[in-house]
Amino acid sequence: MAQGKRVKKTQNSKLKLVRNIFLIILLIVVILFGVVAGIGMWYVNDKLNKLNYVDIDESAISVNEQVDEKLKGYRTIAIFGVDSRNDELVKGTRSDCIILATINENTKEVNLTSVYRDTYLEITGRSLDKVTHAYAYGGAELALSTLNENLDLNIREFVTVNFESVVEIVDAVGGVSMNITSAELKYINGYIDEINKVTGHSASHLTKTGSQTLNGVQALAYGRIRATAGGDYKRTERMRDILMAVVDKAKKLSLTKLNSLADKLLPLVYTNIKSNEILSLAPTLATFQITDSAGWPYDTKGITIGGVWYGPPITLESNVRELHQKIYGQENYEPSEKVKQISEKIVNKTGYSK
Repeated sequence: MAQGKRVKKTQNSKLKLVRNIFLIILLIVVILFGVVAGIGMWYVNDKLNKLNYVDIDESAISVNEQVDEKLKGYRTIAIFGVDSRNDELVKGTRSDCIILATINENTKEVNLTSVYRDTYLEITGRSLDKVTHAYAYGGAELALSTLNENLDLNIREFVTVNFESVVEIVDAVGGVSMNITSAELKYINGYIDEINKVTGHSASHLTKTGSQTLNGVQALAYGRIRATAGGDYKRTERMRDILMAVVDKAKKLSLTKLNSLADKLLPLVYTNIKSNEILSLAPTLATFQITDSAGWPYDTKGITIGGVWYGPPITLESNVRELHQKIYGQENYEPSEKVKQISEKIVNKTGYSK
């Protein structure tokens, strides 16, 4: 897509400003409860009551055969950042950001995998389409089923987030340190102006390259850049860099500041993770470490079909094999028959194969 068209599209999507760093919300919430659990169960329960909990039908979530057995020892939570304009978090809105947080329950290592929103996959019970549309069609159940069937996963837990207070959240942790390149500096100030206009802030422009502390508006602007080399793939990398920087800062906040932060965060979280599950994590949260992050598919190439741009994996089968090798340590992983069938459909539709 030409740069002019990208800018125009961005200007018409102002309410999506903060979708790129939503995972901050989940991990800070989890860290928060690890910190405050020791000061009283009543306090923790009061905070948890601010979460938007939903009891979804797990029987409606599809999982390929034998996947559960192969993924023992790992817990994967899907985090959806939706394009919600009226606090509609159930369905009817696209999950413009999808991140899989995979926890190794033995080592407590956490791996973050961004699934690119335009990835061409088979929506469960429907047809080949962008994975971002699954949430709009059928909410979390359909989005989870789609991820499970296409990636050979067994995800049953999710967090969905709206983004009204993300600028304040980044500011609440004192900003984040990022290394700004000359290519990024060329575009970031235009985004800063746009975010200032929409949010009512007055953040200043950046005037130099190199490592510097970004406030909330500047961090959002940094996370939105996609005109540099790498396009949207590089943008998801910036998003994960911001996430990890915020989590590091949040660990050092005082209880008072964490309390204020939680009051902003929790009403924006919609999840099927029960309160007792969150509390059960608290004793071990201090040992959790984000060890790696990457975008998926690892090998992809854009294609226009019927006037619409998609990003098919090349091939789905080989990308799923590599995912399980990298994230789940399965060196000789053999994708399921379901994945192989979908992979063949994508190859037949796109002509892209190894």
